[in-house]
Amino acid sequence: MEKLLKRPEAGREVALVTGSTSGIGAAIARRLVDEGLFVILHSRESAEKGAAFAAELGFAAYIQADLSCENARGSLITEAIAITGRLDVLINNAGISGLISHDDLPAASPDIWRSLYEVNVIAPFQLIALSEKYLRESAKKNGRACVINISSHAGVRPKGGSIPYAATKAALNHVTRLLARSLGPEIRVNAVAPGLVDTPLTADWTEAQALWQAQSPMKRAARPEDIAQAVMMLLNADYITGEILLSDGGLNLT
Repeated sequence: MEKLLKRPEAGREVALVTGSTSGIGAAIARRLVDEGLFVILHSRESAEKGAAFAAELGFAAYIQADLSCENARGSLITEAIAITGRLDVLINNAGISGLISHDDLPAASPDIWRSLYEVNVIAPFQLIALSEKYLRESAKKNGRACVINISSHAGVRPKGGSIPYAATKAALNHVTRLLARSLGPEIRVNAVAPGLVDTPLTADWTEAQALWQAQSPMKRAARPEDIAQAVMMLLNADYITGEILLSDGGLNLT
């Protein structure tokens, strides 16, 4: 566990964003800082990159942790609270994927299923469970606390880079709804389910890019900032909980 320490100003809300040094997570972190929050950044690798991004944002600190490891999840929450003394928002953005043709069943091995479920379902659930105490304290003191899970349109429709990946996102969506029932009214739990998002990871997904440009009403893939905007909307929507906000540019309509 490696960390870059910087403490928030008194009264500034604190958000922990997992997987937040690139792509969607970085856009979310940047938007939260722009909106006045202090952000705990996280990644599995590249502590140097995380430290540099925290310095760039200013109102941020960085913690490195491998969320495939149960003990690392506990340490992440412990370190975050040690830095900030509070937690108002938890955004479970970190996840793993991989391209496996849906008709190649042998390629979707049990090991792949287990590794995807560990990071995409079990880790977010455990982080929420470990954060519950602090989120409830925040709700009691400040009137609000929330969790936002970053899911995928693959968890809503029979799509996605692989069947195991899509199944983990469908599971995460259901966990989101279940936890909204059990943690409310103090803690709201919602999810954003992006379709294709323009990131370095998807830069060579030419077939998917063509699909969005041709068939989605918005005629393009999402930008990371589009997903950050959806997250911010849910963060500020004090009466919305248990919702899966599909953010696919309308491709689901076709």
